[in-house]
Amino acid sequence: MADSVLRNRSKEFAKSIVFLCRVLKQNGVEGALINQLLRCGTSVGANIHEAQYAQGTKDFISKFEIALKECNESEYWLELLYETDCISKEKFDTFQKECVELRRMLVSTVTTLKKKQI
Repeated sequence: MADSVLRNRSKEFAKSIVFLCRVLKQNGVEGALINQLLRCGTSVGANIHEAQYAQGTKDFISKFEIALKECNESEYWLELLYETDCISKEKFDTFQKECVELRRMLVSTVTTLKKKQI
């Protein structure tokens, strides 16, 4: 399937988010911040995975658009964690780079799907 690279990368991203959140919890970071990041960071891949069982083209596109929004939200929480000294610049840069890559792939996928729909 064409989106297998995207599915695999989003799953790896989710796993990295889970591991990061475990460390943040051990370091006493506010639970609300951890929960927000955990939810949106794992939701990217969940929506991409769920799209394979979409109830039509519109639903399929919608799942990818939701994944895109969750990716953007993940980047926000990562920025906040960095700006409040909860994660290092190196860790932030690594996660931000992956957010940018996932976002590019998602935008490309959504754009292509919408063009095919017309």
